[in-house]
Amino acid sequence: MSDLHSINEAINKRAGRKLLPSIGVSLFLVALVWFSLVSYRVIFAGLVTVAVVLGIREVHHALTTTKIEIPLWSLTTSAIALSAAAWFGGVSGLAVATAIAFPCLLVLLLPRGIEGFVSTASASALALVYLPFLAGFLILLARPYNGLERVMTLVVLVGCNDTFGYLTGVLLGKHPLAPKISPKKTIEGLIGSLIFTVIGGSLAFHFIMDSHWWLGALAGVITVFTATSGDLIESALKRDMAIKDMGNLLPGHGGIMDRLDSVLFAAPALWLALEVVRRAQDSGLL
Repeated sequence: MSDLHSINEAINKRAGRKLLPSIGVSLFLVALVWFSLVSYRVIFAGLVTVAVVLGIREVHHALTTTKIEIPLWSLTTSAIALSAAAWFGGVSGLAVATAIAFPCLLVLLLPRGIEGFVSTASASALALVYLPFLAGFLILLARPYNGLERVMTLVVLVGCNDTFGYLTGVLLGKHPLAPKISPKKTIEGLIGSLIFTVIGGSLAFHFIMDSHWWLGALAGVITVFTATSGDLIESALKRDMAIKDMGNLLPGHGGIMDRLDSVLFAAPALWLALEVVRRAQDSGLL
């Protein structure tokens, strides 16, 4: 037992995370997503909305360390509105709701005066697009009749990217990928993510989506690029604000944002890929 404890501590130190709590939280979140989708898909939309609202609170708290005070309640209201628009109005509803929410946020900042207006407005716009807008594509994935299959395919893709990038990075990682942004990420980890996400995507598209395996392989490549970019972008934000995690709500992960970072960037890419495939199938090209 002492040897196992030593190994676990060594892995935790190398990865910068506690492994066992991280696995437990990940399994719980996957089960929660699956349950919401097999019961009533609108519950999943509600879960996404709750996650976004919690993420906005984390971003708001983090930005206060840089003396930027984004409008918490205005962004919370916008998040709920964008989620509802995505569920009831599709991609057009999400786009229109975002176009309306953005100027409303700026107008509501005017009573604060001109001091710090540019920085606050910029941070508010970033929060609006980064969270409720990008998260809206999670809801768009779940919206059709095969929403369960589409979302679970995303779970497989992002899960393979994160898990195998983590494992290969811990076991084989020697060459930093972006040392100034995320010192724990390695080129070996990225290669591991690419290999296993392509395999996972191929299997997911074949067995879950009942589609061509090679489309899943392409989706895997896209997911590695987008999910890794999302992770690095959140790391850059945290380093600029001199914080380790956005929050501490999820043991082994940090905050909600530390779990959403890769998903937020991968979801729009997968949604677009599935839309292209659907239209190609409808036109007889596939």
